[in-house]
Amino acid sequence: MRFLYSIRAACAAAALAVPIAASAQQLPPPPTLTEAGATNFSIFVRGVPIGNEQIAVVRNAGGWMIVSSGRLGAPLDTIARRMEVRYTADWKAFEFTLDGAVRGQTQQVHTRVDGTVAKSEVVLNGQTTEKTDTIPADALLVLPGSFFGPYEALANRLKTAPAGTDVPIYLVPQAAVTLHVGDSNKEQIQTTGRIVNAVRTQFALKLPGAQIDGDIWVDEANRMIRFSIPAQGLDVVREDIGAVSSRSVTISRSNDETTKIPSNGFTLIGTISRPATSTEARLPAVVLVGASGSADRDGLASGIPILGQIAGALADAGYIVLRYDKRGTGQSGGRAESAALADYADDVRAAVKMMAERKDVDPKRIAVVGYGEGGLAALIAADKDKRIVSVSLLATPGMPGADVVLAQQQHVLNGMTLTAEERQAKVDDQKRIHEAVMTGKGLDKLPPEIRRSVDTIEFQSLLATDPVKLVSNTRQPLLIVQGELDTQIDPQNADRLDAAARKRKNGTQEMVKVPGVNHLLVPGTSGEVVEYPLLKDKHVSAAVTQAVVTWLNKTLSPAR
Repeated sequence: MRFLYSIRAACAAAALAVPIAASAQQLPPPPTLTEAGATNFSIFVRGVPIGNEQIAVVRNAGGWMIVSSGRLGAPLDTIARRMEVRYTADWKAFEFTLDGAVRGQTQQVHTRVDGTVAKSEVVLNGQTTEKTDTIPADALLVLPGSFFGPYEALANRLKTAPAGTDVPIYLVPQAAVTLHVGDSNKEQIQTTGRIVNAVRTQFALKLPGAQIDGDIWVDEANRMIRFSIPAQGLDVVREDIGAVSSRSVTISRSNDETTKIPSNGFTLIGTISRPATSTEARLPAVVLVGASGSADRDGLASGIPILGQIAGALADAGYIVLRYDKRGTGQSGGRAESAALADYADDVRAAVKMMAERKDVDPKRIAVVGYGEGGLAALIAADKDKRIVSVSLLATPGMPGADVVLAQQQHVLNGMTLTAEERQAKVDDQKRIHEAVMTGKGLDKLPPEIRRSVDTIEFQSLLATDPVKLVSNTRQPLLIVQGELDTQIDPQNADRLDAAARKRKNGTQEMVKVPGVNHLLVPGTSGEVVEYPLLKDKHVSAAVTQAVVTWLNKTLSPAR
């Protein structure tokens, strides 16, 4: 007897070894459900889309009905034309029906539940097999390892199943197993339409001789929005949650406001944080600028929302603070692959312009705070925009990008057991990469994975940019904050920035080095990157935020 999948594959779709080549396949849409409220889910394995499923939860005179239809592509070639799971009004299962096909072979499954007896009839290509199982009276009916609509019943059950309890599951039409409920955490997910207040619950599906760990997310209506088996690379995500315009809100304040920033042909999306109370009609404002790469508005790195935490501290100190997703990241438009540092500086200026036009902002008291390479974009913007009154640089490079990369490489090499010749060979290889990126000659000789990571306009501009020259061109008061444990941007970078700032004729400057703080601006022990996942304190150091607040109080005071 061959069912859609064996019990060993239950919930572990990745165990089906879907090849990456499946991503190139254009999957036809699943059969359309006629029930109101049906939602679309995408099914991924190791980030590759392998199929789709429509799911609806319907209340009718007989109780509850979960309906779904879906399609999984090659090599699975599985179709659920219609699947129904029926429950009583108090969520006691009594019927399961599936009309589908596997690799062209038709398959129907019909299971009736009477108390603790589940009787199933399976028709495979016209051949009928019957099976009877004894199951717990309150078991939920789930299809093993393919389509996931039936897990809507689990989403509902979690309302009354606290951590540590067991939920009986019947894998139709095979065997009864147990799902152990783990810890739950609240999460906020911002879509284009609203904030979804979700609850993420860990679970362990206990199979004969095996255990599969996973997570299920439910929304405010106790509807499933995501189902995940991390070890297998499986993700089933509702379309509004999985859209590129959606984002997990890692940190927020009760009065946070989502805002749009018109930029050059596209729109940046950001968050404005305000003081809880204020006596000023027009507040001094701060624009936060994220680091290089795909930096979202919270500046999330190693689980730490760096910019989000800084925004909260500055808002508490009386400032209205804007942070935004970089272009091409999160909810912001634009194309990151075509953007250099100067383009990101234009985005900074667009953010400053938007803030200056707000009625609750004093346009004469606007500062920019840049983190990492975001500090370089802040300096370029400050040179061109007189509306920027003050600039703060946090863990910002003070050497040309090519030198920073070589210094980082040397730091890594110092921790490896290599001969002098082997070290020099690696340094020479890195220099050849830089030359290829800067000149465009020899890129085709680089390994594909290296070329993909370095052949970008942003990386090219970082390699060529000299922060000392940028500092020399600015006239705004300049604060330099550096963690003494930073192994990514060595403290000597801050010294170079400070020396350049002191040579300016009209500018004022201040440098603050914070002991025991790493590149993430949080307390560490060694400062090494390998330590980041092990950090116990995941809060930006108060010494860092206080240095910025003190500087802002000095440079954005009403008397200036």
